[in-house]
This record gives sequence, structure tokens and C-alpha cells, in this order.
Amino acid sequence: MPLSGPEALSMAYGVNHYRVDKPLRDVLRHYLGREPGFDPLGEYAGRDLYEVAYRVDRLSPPVHIMYDVRGERVDLSWLDPAERRVVRDLMLEYKVNSFPFNGGSWHEHYAGINLVGDPGVACILTITIQTAYALWKYGPEEVRDYYKNLAGLEEPLMLGATWFTEIQGGSDLGANTTRAEPSNGKWILNGYKYFASGAGIADIALATARPPDSRPGAKGLALFVVPRLREDGSLNYYVRRLKEKSGTVAVPTGEVEFIDTEAYLVGEKEKGIYYTLEDLMVSRLSNAAGAVGIQRKAYLEAFGYATYRRAFGKRLIEHQLVKRDLLEMEVLTEESLVITHKAIDLFEKATGDRPPYSPQYHYARLMTHIAKNITAENAARVTMLAMELFGGIGFLRDYMIERWHREALITPIWEGTSNIQALDMLEAIARKNAHLPLLEDMKALASQAYDKETANKAYEAMAKTLEDLARMPPSTAEYNAKYILDDLGHSASVILLEELASSTGDERYHWVAKIILDYVLARKPIGHPGEDKLMEIVTLGGTLRA
Repeated sequence: MPLSGPEALSMAYGVNHYRVDKPLRDVLRHYLGREPGFDPLGEYAGRDLYEVAYRVDRLSPPVHIMYDVRGERVDLSWLDPAERRVVRDLMLEYKVNSFPFNGGSWHEHYAGINLVGDPGVACILTITIQTAYALWKYGPEEVRDYYKNLAGLEEPLMLGATWFTEIQGGSDLGANTTRAEPSNGKWILNGYKYFASGAGIADIALATARPPDSRPGAKGLALFVVPRLREDGSLNYYVRRLKEKSGTVAVPTGEVEFIDTEAYLVGEKEKGIYYTLEDLMVSRLSNAAGAVGIQRKAYLEAFGYATYRRAFGKRLIEHQLVKRDLLEMEVLTEESLVITHKAIDLFEKATGDRPPYSPQYHYARLMTHIAKNITAENAARVTMLAMELFGGIGFLRDYMIERWHREALITPIWEGTSNIQALDMLEAIARKNAHLPLLEDMKALASQAYDKETANKAYEAMAKTLEDLARMPPSTAEYNAKYILDDLGHSASVILLEELASSTGDERYHWVAKIILDYVLARKPIGHPGEDKLMEIVTLGGTLRA
């Protein structure tokens, strides 16, 4: 019987995206000592959210409304009503942004971003929690309590945004030229933000600007809170246009112009760049968690298709080459998962830090660079393999699998490109010695691993990479920085998977670790773990039906 409704377009629709994801549930139990009640969110992610995100991408992108019906300038981004409902549900019913502020954990927040998967919707949540975090930790008294509305703890619900990027600078924040002048207890901003996600929907935003007589470069930037409306109720800034993007359609991204815009200073103006980079850790971790979510959605699509489609007289999943592709996809997804939640754990332990930061904070920052980079690379690879498995129809926009590869390609760019992550990694190692707590931690974890031999080989590879780095002149270190970032990520993930195998008693994580060690670090062919173990890995511990 032909399918009707969203089932006709997707192999992952109708699946509880949390319940089938045994690795995610195991990682959360490992770090939290309990399993959060995410079954309702998993069901919602696999049905309502999945369908709405597809609809917005294909049929209903945000629309810029410059003037209201009365002729007043409003600069709104009009969202599809279904998307507005989804954002509201995620924040008020499923509490995705509430966890860090209500006694929960950042692990739960980022698991929510993972389950959301769609990077446009996830971006709205992310820029909102970034704003909440800055207000909660450093916000001026006049606007600090708005973090509760941004976190979904109180109504009315508010949305936030982070506007740092300018056309002449991009990731080079030190090239920013937006100016800030003090005025009657507030600040007045004048300048132009070129990539402003949340433009037209944000109630309150964070923005960088340069106060008078500030230092040149990034250290001369201060951080400000910018409400949508002035104190007199008029529009506080202007949205010039919305961007047309390859993906992330659900979040309106525009160009925002500040013309005598009212703002409030965050913290001390001399420390603005530190607050900004700390806030970027929040979004870089979200980028990593979202990349894991994209991989998982693509995998569910590919696995479902492989169990249905027949070729050469048998189902795709009965062919060894297809099993091999599914194995690679799952191994890279689990690698992304464990490295992301390790970085989240370190960040959570460092959230009490303020500039100047502790070694624990710099270690968290280093692991965030590693996680952001490796998850983005893996998302591009996994979604490519998934789309290829569908054959020709995988390239058609008619079906949901095509979108996941487009969405994956933003993850190496958002929140600082992979080149920026590599350069920041070098700075964290050379100036902050962030590799020392990394080595100490990984050595301790390797000594308690499920398979100590595998974990110790990974630790030795990590130590050698860092030794080689120490001998490189600066230009050679920069030239090789992305390779170093990759090697540190793969080495750490092997140790973390062996730690998870020990914590859960589940040998499958050892096999995933061993495949990464051999295939990625040693550049050997993927070893066949045996048919039973292979199928246990690709069926997510039996939660999927082959």
C-alpha cells in the first residue's frame, strides 16, 4: 500500500529519535548517573519537528517584513506559524534551554540540541541560550533578569541573538569597526553586522563594539546587550535584508544596522573579548552537538532505506559493502558523540570561571576546538555516505535525506571555521599550556579503560602528536594545525570510547574505538569485527531492526 503523509518522504519519520539512540542514552547515563526523561522529546523530534523543519526548508522560509500595516518601521522576520509553535514547544514544554539554569545539566541542553538536529531551529535555541548565559553570568542589573525569559523559565518567552560578525572581518573580530559611545548611563552603538542570525525575531541581542580610546584589535572590543526596542518604544536597530542560504533556512540571517542604537555594557569594557569568546564556547558546543544530531538523522534515513531497498537479488543491508558504509557512518557518529560530551563536561565544570581563567577553563576551551572541528568533518562524511546509499533519489530535494548533507556543510563554517579552530588550538597550547591537563586526563582515563592496550596506543599517538608540535617552528605548526587538531580528536575519542565501554560494560564501544584506532589513526582498512558484532554496532545495540 502506498504511503501517505511524511512517511512517503522519509525513512526516519515516526521513529523516537531518543529511544533508538542507545549510544546517546549510554553517554548521558555515564555523565549524569541517570537517564533523563527524553522519550517525549525523542518522539516529538521524530514527528512534528521533523515534518515542520522539512516544510520550512522547502516551502516556507522566514520573510522580512519591513513596515507594519500602519506604515511604521518594524523589521520583523515572519516565521511559519508551525515553526513558531515548534520553537515555543521546545523552550516551554520540553525545556531545552532551561536545564543549565534550573539545576539541570549542560549535557541535557546539548542532548536536546542533538535531538532537534535541524540546525536552523537549533540555531534559534543556541543564540537564545548564549544571550541568556551572558546575562546570567555577566549581565548588567537593568537587563540581567531577562535570562529567565530567554531560558524558558518565565513567560513571556524571549528570543536572543549574538551579532559579532562584520563584513570586513568575518572570523577576525579584531577587524570590527562598530563604535560605542557612552550616553546618559547607557551606550550608543553605530555600525553594521553582516551575518546576524536571529535578525527580526530577537527580543534582545549581544553585540560587540569598540568604545572610545580602546585598544586596536580584538582586545579593544566590549560586549553589549541590545534590546529590540528603545526605551521610548521605537525600533532600536534596522534589518536591511535577509540572506538566501543553502541550508539553515529556519533561522533568519540578515544584515543589521545600528544607528544611534541604545545598548547596555556587559561586565567590564576591557574584558569584552573574553566574554565574547566564552560565549562562543556555548555555540561551538552547540555546533558540535548539532553536527552529531545531523549525523544521527542521516544514519536513521540510510539504515531504514538499506533495510527496505533491494538490489542484485537481496536487501541492501545484506551486502557487505553496504554494511561497511553503515559501520563507518556509525563509528564516526559515536566518535562525534563522545568527544562532544567530554567537551560539554569540561565546560560545565568551568562555568564558574571568570577572566583571568583557570587551567580547567583552558582545557575546556581546547577540547571545544577539538570537538567542533571533528564533529563537523564527520557530519560532512556521514551525510555524504548516507545520501550516496540512496543512489539517484538521494540527490533529489523531494526527500529528506538530501537536506542533511546540505545542513552538514554549515558545521565547519559556523562559529569559526575549521581554520580558526586550528589557530585557536595552537594559541591555547602555546600560551595557556592547555595540552598539559589534556594529557594528564587522557592518561588517567587510559589506565582505567575497558581495553587498556587500545587506549594506551591512542594516548601514545596523542603524546607523539604534541611532541612533534613542540618541535615545529611557528609557520610549520600553523601549516599542520588542522592535521594536529584531527589527530588529537581521534586519539581522545578512542580513549573516551574505551572509558564508555568500561562504564557501561558494553564491548561494542571497544570495537568502535578499535576501528577508529586502526582506520583513522593508523590508516588501515576497517577490520571486520565479525558479523554478529558488526550488526550489533550498526543496529545501535539492537534498537533498530535489520
